Amino acid sequence: MKKNIFVVIFFLLSQFTFAQLTLRVNQVPANTPMNDAIYIAGNFQGWDAGDSNYQLTEVGNGVWEIEISPASGMLEFKFTRGSWATVEGNASGGFIPNRTFNYSGDSTTLDLSILGWEDLGSPGNNSTAASNVQLLDDDFFMPELNRNRKIWIYLPPDYDTSQKEYPVLYMHDGQNVFDAATSFSGEWEVDESLNQLFNDGDYGVIVVAIANGESHRVNEYSPWINSNYGGGEGDEYLEFIVNTLKPHIDTNFRTLSSREYTGLMGSSLGGLISTFGGIEHQDVFSKIGTFSPSYWFSNQSFTHVTTTGKQHPMRIYTIIGEPEGNNHVNNVNQMDDVFLDAGFTADELNTTIHNDGQHSEWYWAREFPAAYEWLFGDLDLTSINNTFANSIQVFPNPTSDYLFIQGIENFENHSIEIYHSSGQLISHSNLKNDQIDLKILPKGFYYVKISNPTSVLFLGKVTRID
Repeated sequence: MKKNIFVVIFFLLSQFTFAQLTLRVNQVPANTPMNDAIYIAGNFQGWDAGDSNYQLTEVGNGVWEIEISPASGMLEFKFTRGSWATVEGNASGGFIPNRTFNYSGDSTTLDLSILGWEDLGSPGNNSTAASNVQLLDDDFFMPELNRNRKIWIYLPPDYDTSQKEYPVLYMHDGQNVFDAATSFSGEWEVDESLNQLFNDGDYGVIVVAIANGESHRVNEYSPWINSNYGGGEGDEYLEFIVNTLKPHIDTNFRTLSSREYTGLMGSSLGGLISTFGGIEHQDVFSKIGTFSPSYWFSNQSFTHVTTTGKQHPMRIYTIIGEPEGNNHVNNVNQMDDVFLDAGFTADELNTTIHNDGQHSEWYWAREFPAAYEWLFGDLDLTSINNTFANSIQVFPNPTSDYLFIQGIENFENHSIEIYHSSGQLISHSNLKNDQIDLKILPKGFYYVKISNPTSVLFLGKVTRID
């Protein structure tokens, strides 16, 4: 009897010991730094990008291996060089989704390749982003979620040569907005479209593109939990945009910050979170662009509109393709009925069902210009920069030291802001007299903004010379 028990125990221990998953990386990018370690991070170890227990071993001839013993089921993972800033990407260094493998629990070997690293890109730099797109921050802190995120920003072609303030559009899945090199399955070509519209006479808009959270994407793009897929962090994600990111953008760039000039746009789950965010924060946003929205994720996407109701005028633009399926098309039609029942009017809605539309970036790229023009076409921006008091004069310009102000009384009731030509706020203080000291600034172009508690009285470009 004891012998039989020993045999059973030995068998179970043998299964535990040898039922392992071996991941063998047979190819790494040529630009991988020689002394960097490679790690695996996934849902089986808490998505720790630099866990020493999950460091691969270089076994020779450019091959790296690791053996792990995860529980059976669907595994999600990525390779890194020790942090999420050095995560693997596609051959151009662009974003790729999580790897997945349905692990049976048996001893298995996976042969894999790493095509690129997001922080290193490709040797040829295959970026398709226009020159007026810049990486605002590759590690922007999100205090509401205790995470960091890449943020890109598009500035209109005349941003550096005008005194204009601009509407702002916030977009999700930022990897796919401007650049094929960072996208997974194509880009929206938002920069090319907006530059062409600008050349055709459009006023211009600032676009802020927020990278998705990769393994956190589903959680962040829905405030409601789907028992099969996740969710539940949408409130915090929107609070990040409203309370952290938007104030940063409005402080450091020349924006028209009020709700009538501010919009949200996204596709799929990004469409769901755009609808939720626009309805939840009607005091902040007045425009919603939702492309192929994933309203199927939660029925609460409908009830939220009903319970919140219309609080302010809105413009809501929706597209869906018939090939995406009857259920998705029916959800869009149902949401239009919900909008109307909640108090929104038919002229606040623009919904189109395309017979060729697919759940894909090429479709959303094609339809972006029409969506943008309808969402922002109601704005009268022609007189925005003529609203300042004509009696205010700031001179001389250019100047080597001081600017002098004429036309203001009670200086202590006015504030002065000076911005770098890039839009970065340099100083903000109360006026003390009729002089503005520029001697401490390097030579170059700056923007001077004079305002009182109720209005902007002057916004102009000045030049500091030696």
